[in-house]
Amino acid sequence: MFLNYAAYFLTEEDDLKSIADFLLSEHMKDGGFNCNSNGKGATHSSLHTTISVIEGILEYAKNGYEYRLEELQEAGEKSREFLLRHRLFRSDRTGNIIDKKMLMLSYPSRWKYDILRALDYFRVAGVEYDPRMQDALIVLKKKRRKDGTWRLQAKHPGQVHFELEETGKPSRWNTLRAMRVLKHFGDDVEG
Repeated sequence: MFLNYAAYFLTEEDDLKSIADFLLSEHMKDGGFNCNSNGKGATHSSLHTTISVIEGILEYAKNGYEYRLEELQEAGEKSREFLLRHRLFRSDRTGNIIDKKMLMLSYPSRWKYDILRALDYFRVAGVEYDPRMQDALIVLKKKRRKDGTWRLQAKHPGQVHFELEETGKPSRWNTLRAMRVLKHFGDDVEG
């Protein structure tokens, strides 16, 4: 997340070199990232950590940073594959839903992963439809209300300066992101 914000606000490249080095040293063999890998010795990547890192890599590239860019982008591609191998919310071993909270649409996401955040990342990154996105797209489409909006289904703890939206009510942010996702990947998703 730090790389994402720092790159967005155009921090000097020299000040981001240690972040790029650290992220590359933490890239796991399964393709993703896990914030517990350097402390608790995680052996499997986390969807939560992986989405945060690849959002940062995308922002880093978008804003013209060059230090270890090719390596970061390669790590980003492997991380996208990690998400797709999990069909955005399923165990790559059993096919079961990893955590039903990942199907709940939130905003702001903070460090939490959900299917809308992942699909929106793929849209912003310019990634085309992949059949492994289908399950998540079906879930997203089923969450659309009759009035064409999506609800705010979850809020994550943390300080806020003012409340943007109320949990359980139609969400301007989730609706905007969901509409963009369906426009990008096709609103003709079956489900």
